[in-house]
Amino acid sequence: MTEQRIGIVMHGVTGRMGMNQHLIRSVLAIRDQGGVVLADGTRLVPDPILVGRNPDKVARLARRLGVERWSDDLDTALADPDDTVFFDAASTQHRPGLLRRAIDAGKHVYCEKPVSEGLDDAIAIACHAARAGVKNGIVHDKLDLPGLVKLRRLRDAGFFGRILSIKGDFGYWVFEGDWMPAQRPSWNYRAADGGGIISDMLCHWRYVLDNVVAPVRAVSCIGATHIPERWDETGEQYRADADDAAYATFLLDGGVIAQINSSWCTRVRRDDLVTFQIDGTHGSAVAGLHRCWAQHRVNTPKPVWNPDEPQTMTFLNQWQEVPDAQDFDNGFKTQWEAFLRHVAEDAPWSYTLMEGAKGVQLAEAGYRSWRERRWIDLPELEAA
Repeated sequence: MTEQRIGIVMHGVTGRMGMNQHLIRSVLAIRDQGGVVLADGTRLVPDPILVGRNPDKVARLARRLGVERWSDDLDTALADPDDTVFFDAASTQHRPGLLRRAIDAGKHVYCEKPVSEGLDDAIAIACHAARAGVKNGIVHDKLDLPGLVKLRRLRDAGFFGRILSIKGDFGYWVFEGDWMPAQRPSWNYRAADGGGIISDMLCHWRYVLDNVVAPVRAVSCIGATHIPERWDETGEQYRADADDAAYATFLLDGGVIAQINSSWCTRVRRDDLVTFQIDGTHGSAVAGLHRCWAQHRVNTPKPVWNPDEPQTMTFLNQWQEVPDAQDFDNGFKTQWEAFLRHVAEDAPWSYTLMEGAKGVQLAEAGYRSWRERRWIDLPELEAA
């Protein structure tokens, strides 16, 4: 079988997400399986070059993972015509500038979300990529999680009837860092460094709601900084001034109402770190990252409210689990394979930088709603 190399400049992959999900479990996994099979049977094999500001850190990572190429000189890497794709998973604050440099160098671009801190920058970089004629994409990883795939399968089969509402619950307790090390980086909790759960998670909820239920048209949101003091990676105490919780209601097409709580200050008593429940006239379903349970109207029990007697129904046992019915790969890897096919043979691809701008739009509207204590409408985005 014929092999075709595709060179990828990977920036910001020394961090947890970039290293684990994108480098190890996606690009290197695709390389090690022999590449992505294209329509004509050719195997497209990724050849990454790791780029970062700290040469010692990048070199150590490359040696540990068996990656032959690395550099601390991004301009030189972008100038190499044999590498056609640029990927960024570093700081959101620098992402628009990095993408613009890569686009100007003629690279196709793919990046983590959010695409920028502000909507104007997000639209501008999406339009710049479109004018330059380069393929572009942003990570929408949760759409390929088994739980959400099953929810979409139920929706497409008409299981829900008319969808009424969706309830989402995301989060877990992130330790403050004093007596127990925090499991998230400290910049997440500093506003000056781009932290905040609204900017982080509402970008996710935009593409989840848009693609699994219906397009989002308005938002009402209140945020909070529940834990004002935390300790960083060196053990130093710092002021945590970014929002660490968000409580949002969304109005979707068709009058569907969604409520999603996002918090790094909650302890988990549910099936997963994130759960989504869709309720419809004909049925309901609730999904976590991997598993999904459904209840059709013919199987719906008939509880009666009586606060004077202990509840005898075990409600969790009244749902049926939705089977996998297919083998699920890593969601990040699945999207990498789709984007590489898009670059190589113009295979279908929906998650463009303009779609990423919609996530920034929702986050910006969430912050505005919090400040102004009112609903914020989301107009259709227009190319500049």
